Amino acid sequence: MQQLTLQSLFKVSEVEISYRNKIPYSERIQIVTSVTAHEILKQSWDENKLELVEQFKILLLDNQRNCLGISDIATGGMSACIVDPKIVFVTALKAKATAIILAHNHPSGNLHPSEADRTLTRKLSQGGKLLDIAVLDHLVVTSRNYYSFADQGLMPG
Repeated sequence: MQQLTLQSLFKVSEVEISYRNKIPYSERIQIVTSVTAHEILKQSWDENKLELVEQFKILLLDNQRNCLGISDIATGGMSACIVDPKIVFVTALKAKATAIILAHNHPSGNLHPSEADRTLTRKLSQGGKLLDIAVLDHLVVTSRNYYSFADQGLMPG
């Protein structure tokens, strides 16, 4: 058996974080309404999956609510999608986002949020508070329309 040296006991992997936004500040879209958020999401969603499987995405925003980007967080089955809060917030932190908008689709076409949707929104809002990342809205998207938690007064305070 090989003897471990003191130096080999302290080997660890180095983690490096980098960020580069290819879109100039002057060309970033400002999102101040759910209508604008929905339009951006509609353009990015794969229409072939909108009525097939549930997917969860986030819009990443800066202090002025300019869109830094959109990220696909999770894809599930026909009636559910497991969202890991760690993935949501590591994405937001890496993009230097100060706010996010949550979004997921309902393949069934039912716009009304489920109790699981409400619980997830509360959980992510609480996590955002700890990290100083505002969770501004949660959109439920279907092929024909959308539902905004913020427009309906359902965002946790």
